[in-house]
Order: sequence, then structure tokens, then C-alpha cells
Amino acid sequence: MQTVKHTVTIGNLGLNRFDQCVLNMGLINLCDRESYTGQQIRRFYDSSDDGEPTGDPWRRLHQITLYIPHPEQEYEEITLAAGLTQGYNIELKTIANPDEIPYQIPEGGQFVVVMKQKGLDAGFAIAATGIFIRPLALLKLEVITDIATAEYESIAVKHPVIRDYPSAWEDKLNQFLDRAIPYEALPDLVRYVDRAFNPDYRPPNWDEIYRKSSFIQN
Repeated sequence: MQTVKHTVTIGNLGLNRFDQCVLNMGLINLCDRESYTGQQIRRFYDSSDDGEPTGDPWRRLHQITLYIPHPEQEYEEITLAAGLTQGYNIELKTIANPDEIPYQIPEGGQFVVVMKQKGLDAGFAIAATGIFIRPLALLKLEVITDIATAEYESIAVKHPVIRDYPSAWEDKLNQFLDRAIPYEALPDLVRYVDRAFNPDYRPPNWDEIYRKSSFIQN
């Protein structure tokens, strides 16, 4: 992934309000070790025969597939809002061979694929690829704007609960992607939005995220 010196944040995207909220909700679940997604990562780690002594499963490379459903999609056993709150639209798999993915990802980064539903009851098409940097509580994505010409827009999705990111967060991000600093040198913002570190934290649900996003223009 190329370093981008001027990263666009989520409020500037060409995504609609619903899409933005799905990305925000996905990031909330990815950052919380007590979430369904966090527990999945732990199960992958615990079932592995080569677990690292640090006890941090996020140091290993995974593919995170985040699905953006149609806003009117219905399911038999769960509401759309409940499924998004729980993170059931996120799939995880370990990557044994880094050559399988299109980026050279530094240790601690996670490969992300965003799939968007093409219509009600329809299939999904790729919408973006990128990296999840857990210490920064951040998704760094390349959103496809024209698949025929391979044009994309580089954007950053910041955690909606963290009000004040450090002023140098973008410099730290670029240094990490350039391998100038290691995973351990990144600001540890995620501990504020991870119930494993912060027992007072209560992650917002889908309805709360959607209501708070009402200022975003479609």
C-alpha cells in the first residue's frame, strides 16, 4: 500500500450514510476483544499450534472481510440492526502466505476487504481493500471509484467513540506503513475502546451509531 500524505477521513467519502455507519460499526467490533469478532480472533489464536509468546493474536496476519448489506435486507433469525451491532457481517481467516494478498503489510497490520451488496437480495461486489491498524483504532482503505480503470480513493476510518486522535496520528500511520516504526511504537488508542482493557467502556449499538451520524450528507 502506498503512503498517502493527505488522508481523507470518513466524513469526506463518496459513501452514503448507511455505508459509513456499517464501516464505523465494523471498526467498533474489530477494536473490542470482548465482541463476537474479538472472540473469533482469540479462538483462531488458541487453536493454533504456533501461538506467539506475546499472547497478542492481532500480531498475526488475517484477512478481515467486512460486508456492507443493503439497508433494507431482511434475515430470518435476526434483524439487520442486531446483526450489525454484533458484527455478524465480519468474516475472518488466517493468512498463511502473505504473497496471497496485494499489499506488503507490516507486522501487526491486518488485510481488509470490503464487500458491498449490489441490491436487495443480491450478491456482493468488492468495494474497497486496505489495512486495519488496531493500536490506532483505524481502517486505512482504498475505496474503488472505477473498477474498469482501477481508480480508487485512499481514506481513513477513525473510531467514532474516540473524540480526539493525537495530532500526529497520520504521521505515525505513514511511518508504520513505511516500516519506519514497529507495531509497538504506535499510540495505543485502542485500549480506550476495548472492554478487555477498559471495563467501563460500553460499545454503542447500531441505532446509536446511525442516529449520531445524521449530520453526514448522503
